[in-house]
Amino acid sequence: MKKIRTALVGYGNVGEKTHAPLIHVCPYLELTAVVERHHQKSKEKYPSVSVYKSLEVLLAADAAELIVIVTPNEYHFAQAKLCLEHGKHVVVDKPITIHSHEAEQLKALAEEKGLMLTVFQNRRLDGDFRTVEKILKEGILGELAHFESHFDRFRPEITDNWREKDVPGNGITYDLGTHLIDQALVLFGKPKWVQANILKQRKGALADDFFDIILGYDKPYVRLTASIMSNAPVPKFLLMGEQGSYSKYGLDVQEKALKADTLPAGDDWGLEAAGSWGTVYLADKIQKYPTERGDYREFYENVGKSILDEAPLSVKMEEAIVVLQIIEAAFESNKTGQRILLH
Repeated sequence: MKKIRTALVGYGNVGEKTHAPLIHVCPYLELTAVVERHHQKSKEKYPSVSVYKSLEVLLAADAAELIVIVTPNEYHFAQAKLCLEHGKHVVVDKPITIHSHEAEQLKALAEEKGLMLTVFQNRRLDGDFRTVEKILKEGILGELAHFESHFDRFRPEITDNWREKDVPGNGITYDLGTHLIDQALVLFGKPKWVQANILKQRKGALADDFFDIILGYDKPYVRLTASIMSNAPVPKFLLMGEQGSYSKYGLDVQEKALKADTLPAGDDWGLEAAGSWGTVYLADKIQKYPTERGDYREFYENVGKSILDEAPLSVKMEEAIVVLQIIEAAFESNKTGQRILLH
């Protein structure tokens, strides 16, 4: 099978540690090119890649059929649009764009040209999220009344990362909120309304570093929240139903493994140790509930299969647009103090 030539635009921490190794191990893709403006760091791990100084030079060289964009959020729309105009399939690291109307434009352009366009929503492939999906499908908690999803960290010092600067698309809501909202949409569909508090809690912060978003459904009550000031254990997921509850602490194991330069390969990839499993609390018993295997590799395998017309695309643009509409509604709610209805 001829592999799909793939180019990575951006080789910062996320490009190097997450996207490049996942592309490298994908049986459908071949990492052939990387855009690095000032260095050739990618050649240390992938000596056969061609390095280009800009996206424009890469496109002129026609070095890939699939372009993966891992640049700061403010560049996503223009770069994805340029790639589509050059007849390339495109993956964009989340969020797909800053504004929902931009994502709608990209969707229309991709459809017009018959190209694959998607956003990197790897957190759908977290082991804990897959476990939540399984628990809800099994119905062991009964009818769900309350769903709570956290993504908390302790990073009290402001860094030099672009996400912390006064630039479009900065902050924790566009960063982590994109994941939590997408997961909620997968589980419960589009909400009726949004209400949110979005704050800058650290002294001197230029970007939001806390959010608390309520998504309005008839049932369950859905709360999504993230903080950079949390140094105490807080459940990652908390589900409460008529017959019991489930709580899960800790993050999916894949991110830590990728940051440690562990190749995403082997039968034990994405498996969590039993000591970290979540707990189900039922009326007559309390028991550990095994965490499902997480597997980010499936994202790029699906991308490859979709381009080859072997499988439908998993992360659809319609979903990416709704995620952005919810983020826009969350910022409006924070500004007005009101619930914002979604249409």
